[in-house]
Amino acid sequence: MVIFDCLVLSVSLWASFCLRYDNWYSPQGIDQWIIILLAPAVAVPIFIRTGLYRAVVRYLPERATWKILQAMFLATVIWVVVVFLSELAGRVVVPRSVPIIYFGLGTFIVAGSRFLAKWIFLPRSSRLGAEHRAVLIYGAGDAGMQLLQSLRSTHRIAGFLDDNPSLHRRELAGVKIYQPSALHNLITEYGVKDVILSIPSLSAQRRKEIVNSVSQYGVKIRALPSIVDLVTGKYLVSQIKEIDVIELLGRSSVPPDPTLIRNMVVGKSIMVTGAGGSIGSELCRKIARWNPHRLVLLEANEFALYKIEQELMAMSDLALVPVLSSVTDRARVDEALKDNEVDVVFHAAAHKHVPLVEANALEGIRNNVLGTAVVTEAAYAYGVEHFVLISTDKAVRPTNIMGATKRWAELIVGHYAAKAKAENSGQRFCAVRFGNVLGSNGSVVPLFKKQIAEGGPVTITDLAMTRYFMSIEEAAELIVQAGALSEGGDVFLLDMGEPMLISDLAENMIQLAGFTVRNESNKDGDIEIVVTGKRPGEKLYEELFYNAASAEVTAHAKIMRASPREQSLDIEETVGQLRKMMQARDEQGSRRLLFEVIDRSI
Repeated sequence: MVIFDCLVLSVSLWASFCLRYDNWYSPQGIDQWIIILLAPAVAVPIFIRTGLYRAVVRYLPERATWKILQAMFLATVIWVVVVFLSELAGRVVVPRSVPIIYFGLGTFIVAGSRFLAKWIFLPRSSRLGAEHRAVLIYGAGDAGMQLLQSLRSTHRIAGFLDDNPSLHRRELAGVKIYQPSALHNLITEYGVKDVILSIPSLSAQRRKEIVNSVSQYGVKIRALPSIVDLVTGKYLVSQIKEIDVIELLGRSSVPPDPTLIRNMVVGKSIMVTGAGGSIGSELCRKIARWNPHRLVLLEANEFALYKIEQELMAMSDLALVPVLSSVTDRARVDEALKDNEVDVVFHAAAHKHVPLVEANALEGIRNNVLGTAVVTEAAYAYGVEHFVLISTDKAVRPTNIMGATKRWAELIVGHYAAKAKAENSGQRFCAVRFGNVLGSNGSVVPLFKKQIAEGGPVTITDLAMTRYFMSIEEAAELIVQAGALSEGGDVFLLDMGEPMLISDLAENMIQLAGFTVRNESNKDGDIEIVVTGKRPGEKLYEELFYNAASAEVTAHAKIMRASPREQSLDIEETVGQLRKMMQARDEQGSRRLLFEVIDRSI
């Protein structure tokens, strides 16, 4: 590049004389040659100083033109000063227009040569073959520009989409900017298969609107990571992530209260039951980041326990105690609590799959009711400070065995909370009730993903069925904070936002995968949604409250408290009755007692 610049600057100065004299200028004598050779001799050190030789030409940004202009202007001025202050000025005539012509020619050739080289070495999207995937970038800002530089060697960039009307019909780095309404025509013209959101600071609501408007055309939509992930280094601008259906819930996030988490976790010996499950494992991850004294992992599934233990060991040098046991094993639970001097228990162990628990009622009752009774009684006996039950919205006016067993679990926890208050033991027992978590082992999301991957159909039980949804990460974070707010006997309700139609969830997942929904209005769609009918025990909608008007606000915007209810029920006696029926394998009697007790407790 230095040799090239020396040649072209010398030629540019010679051409400037030729243009000025309107004739082929032939240098005569050593003085005239010195004047011409002075041009690169002055310019090259300036180019070095301004960094023109540090840039990788194939990735040269358009803003480098300004730096070349500055460098050439400075080189021209210094050349003029050197020539006119030297004795050469008296020997050789240099017309005043020559430096101006030299500046123009030199800038054009130096800049033009570099961008020509970039064009040759880095194929433009328009020159890529049909085998390269055509993409549109939504957002013509700085992030979009950086994404363009990263993708244009491997993708055909069909254009930018942007909401800003002042940018429409303009170009960014040679790529045209279109209004969003042009999307359909661009898909047809260029065969676009991907649209990439390049607006890291986009709000959740606006992201949802864009995804809904784009995904209807059967293209795959992906996104740059959020600005938080970029700043923290979790992602680079050149990395594109799949848009998760969680991002379409439109939920506003509330930062965790560090005081609540610190009071609940830091320096404590904590036990999580069901530590290998969806909620239990996420609770363990959250807790592990806040420096507990010890974390006891109680899990009945060997592989799940091994997996979460290995993951947590890789995160930190936290003191971990894996306990392979069922929550129904009183001796093992006692041993885990006593040996590890447990301060806090998060009871997440439960059978949660509604149809399976309905078909295996006795096992569901044994694990969810008797298991909770074992853990709660042991926690009370060994002086555990905080006990948090992970409950569910299905515990409200339950119509199935799973919901009924979780309501019993709430009643058991409430009983020991009242007992602790009566004896002034300082122990706090509470329950946290919330709806479905997207991506958990029992949720519809993994099933829908599998069905979409197989080409459909996607099966739902009823078009009118709605559910509350939140992410596992948000649920786990709120559970820990709710435990810190407990005064004993509380049933906390997490803000789940508005319920979502399961059919809408299915449509969103199909569209995010880059397919279209096949229905009456679109018979050529890719994947059909099939209604199979309600399963035993299923409700069309779920509730979070027995009485929504009585819900109390707490210190956290996303956590509410159900008004306490006086219970005249002797829960220990009824659990004893249930245990006898279980021993006799009396399924019908167990079912009947289960719902009778709930009716009496309302």
